[in-house]
Amino acid sequence: RCTVDDRVTRVAWLNRSTILYAGNDKWSIDNRVVILSNTKTQYSIKIHNVDVYDEGPYTCSVQTDNHPKTSRVHLIVQVPPQIVNISSDITVNEGSSVTLMCLAFGRPEPTVTWRHLSGKGQGFVSEDEYLEITGITREQSGEYECSAVNDVAVPDVRKVKVTVNYPPYISNAKNTGASVGQKGILQCEASAVPVAEFQWFKEDTRLANGLEGVRIESKGRLSTLTFFNVSEKDYGNYTCVATNKLGNTNASIILYGPGAVHDGGNAASRVAAGLCLWAALLARLLLDF
Repeated sequence: RCTVDDRVTRVAWLNRSTILYAGNDKWSIDNRVVILSNTKTQYSIKIHNVDVYDEGPYTCSVQTDNHPKTSRVHLIVQVPPQIVNISSDITVNEGSSVTLMCLAFGRPEPTVTWRHLSGKGQGFVSEDEYLEITGITREQSGEYECSAVNDVAVPDVRKVKVTVNYPPYISNAKNTGASVGQKGILQCEASAVPVAEFQWFKEDTRLANGLEGVRIESKGRLSTLTFFNVSEKDYGNYTCVATNKLGNTNASIILYGPGAVHDGGNAASRVAAGLCLWAALLARLLLDF
């Protein structure tokens, strides 16, 4: 808008050095620019559908008694934040290095932040367009949220899913007791990405589902070996093997009868107990010395 008085004889609007309007005559070829009012008190133009290229200085030039006068206004165009490029979902092996990219546009320039949406809540990760993770761990898998903020409008938010592959780890495998003629169930639980495949062995013999009255069921992280009618020959040591493309691991599980001596733990607990025994013996020898 440009305020004028009755002394004004000529008026014009300019964008930088380009004449947009001179009086009621349009000089600009841009259809978005129109005359809004040309009266004795006001000379104004209107720009429809403003974009960032319209930003800059605009000059209202008037002629009064042969003396030119100008009034300048600077148009600032604000643009809501918009994420224009972001990394795709990615799958990597544990220990790899990962770089996530999130490029955003807006005026003023938006602030870009990354957050890890873990099971423990939203963890702040980085305030940068690029997020670099060196030696990624399985705990760092999940969704990463990129947010672009500039206070012009609501933030633009996008997400990237990061899947971390790692070899199997048997987290639960306990010895189990069962009486002859009763049902006995051995369980083996393994964490792995991709999900582990399970195999069961008795000594060196691989067990097959449905043979000799046993059933093997594997779903997700858990595999069960079920004896529907336990007999004396079923008692003994069994090995659960969990495998995926990154490796394999195993655990020893004992099916025992009433009154049998057992340690109530898996192979890992027996190893730990053995180490504690050796440590105690070594300490005693050092004291005696």
